[in-house]
Amino acid sequence: MIRLYNTKDLKVEEFKPIHEGHVDMYVCGPTVYNYAHIGNARPMVVFDVLKRLFEAEGYTVKYVSNFTDVDDKIIKKAAQENTTEAVIAQRYIDAYQEVRKMLNTEFPDITPRVTETMPQIIDFIDRLVKSGHAYEANGDVYFSVDSVPTYGEISHQKLNELEAGARIETNDQKRNPYDFALWKKTDMGIKWDSPWGEGRPGWHTECVVMINNNMGPLIDIHGGGMDLRFPHHENEAAQQEAMNGNCLANYWVHNAMINIDGSKMSKSLGNVLWAKDIVEKLGVNLTRWLMSSVHYRKELNFSDETVETARKELERVMTPLKQADIKAALAGADFGDSYDEQAYRQFLDQMDDDMNTPNAYAVIFDTAKKLNAALRQREIDFAAAARYRNAIAKMLDILGITVEKVEVSEESRGLFEKWNRAKAEKDFESADGYRRQLIERGLLQ
Repeated sequence: MIRLYNTKDLKVEEFKPIHEGHVDMYVCGPTVYNYAHIGNARPMVVFDVLKRLFEAEGYTVKYVSNFTDVDDKIIKKAAQENTTEAVIAQRYIDAYQEVRKMLNTEFPDITPRVTETMPQIIDFIDRLVKSGHAYEANGDVYFSVDSVPTYGEISHQKLNELEAGARIETNDQKRNPYDFALWKKTDMGIKWDSPWGEGRPGWHTECVVMINNNMGPLIDIHGGGMDLRFPHHENEAAQQEAMNGNCLANYWVHNAMINIDGSKMSKSLGNVLWAKDIVEKLGVNLTRWLMSSVHYRKELNFSDETVETARKELERVMTPLKQADIKAALAGADFGDSYDEQAYRQFLDQMDDDMNTPNAYAVIFDTAKKLNAALRQREIDFAAAARYRNAIAKMLDILGITVEKVEVSEESRGLFEKWNRAKAEKDFESADGYRRQLIERGLLQ
């Protein structure tokens, strides 16, 4: 039984799918005007792990994540480079997909783009206007937040208690300062014809329409970073409530942010870390281990210290796996596909509890300890070692961490034989030489 923290209800709830054995999950994708930073990588990993968990528990998953390929920042960059918005967007979409691949994520099943959804977006806005939930003002169209009594149910903020602040557009055309733009009149950059004149859509409408188009009016899970909870997700839910009488998703799941050396990552502080650079530096396994080392709803601090801690933790797990493969190869043992079902179930139980990765890591460490003990026996029980080794590999697969089976060449086998013979004959100088060669090949520590 999978349980998830539902931001809408402020509690961990048992997951009950709309359709038995199936999950529809939408995660807000990037506005593609720049490369993906390490903060963008966290939801990639979090919701990839969630998808893998559902699949491990027998669900099928339809995973949709969009690309916002029209935005003021895209328009500005296109003008600066004397090119089109499409060229700018495609450059960063390609870069974003490259990071997804580098991170060993299972790609979304569908990646809709705003520019490919424009007729449906315009129709959606038109219906909101005609129903009285939106209004036109000098070529702009705004959603009336007062028209939806449930406004605030995602972010748990009340209109009369909100303070004007970040990410809230205010101007004299609005009936309420918190009314938000569905359509923006523009005379620069890419634009489309509409009943209200040339312009482009507002950010908050785009995701609603892409969800409706690709998954229907009500989905199981809507995910994204905590910074999207208000106003973006709040405004999405309000539009869907106005149009279809529901808040778009049964479960709203949000991951916390990443800090750099204890400080919020920001361009003004000059501490932005690009995801591609981090993965190239640390490798995919270490990057993903670090990403899941704290609970997804807690802030993750990225620093030299946390990276080194993660490195040591991962080595505690990967080293016995590697040694198990080497010892099995030297003994001619076949590990097969059997695994410790009890340990694997314990891991899943922790993951099922709102993706409690710290507790799940504890199960991995305990299983690695048992594997180490099995490998240290005078007469190795390869059947037991296989069960522990394969169970750990299955656990790591849900975390998106790859376990590559170690191959031992004939030449390396010969070095092991010479090393063991030299030790038996107390020829320690030769033994040390063979040992160094084995270490260089990554077959000994």
